[in-house]
Amino acid sequence: MKTDSIFRVDKFAVPAQSRDAFMTRLRVTHKALGDADGCVQNLVLEQVSGTGEFNVVTIVEWRDNAAYETARQAAQQRQKENGFDPQSYFRELGIKADLGNYTPMLERT
Repeated sequence: MKTDSIFRVDKFAVPAQSRDAFMTRLRVTHKALGDADGCVQNLVLEQVSGTGEFNVVTIVEWRDNAAYETARQAAQQRQKENGFDPQSYFRELGIKADLGNYTPMLERT
């Protein structure tokens, strides 16, 4: 079964002292994305075991690239209107981010 889904996968290394502030901001973003047209699923995951560097991961599945682009542009507009600069915010909180878009490599079975 072919899918046109686009997955936005963002990984964060969040210091313990920055967790609460980060989660407060993330909740707002999570709700806005979840309410957007074309959002298939919207997950926020916290690492509970393992040795990975990143302790918070968000995965948002978009119906297709057009839905992703519409949501991305709306998010950037909200950030601009609110004077929010994600890179500065991450620096202030000591957060390392690895952000990217992915497509399925194998069909679902």
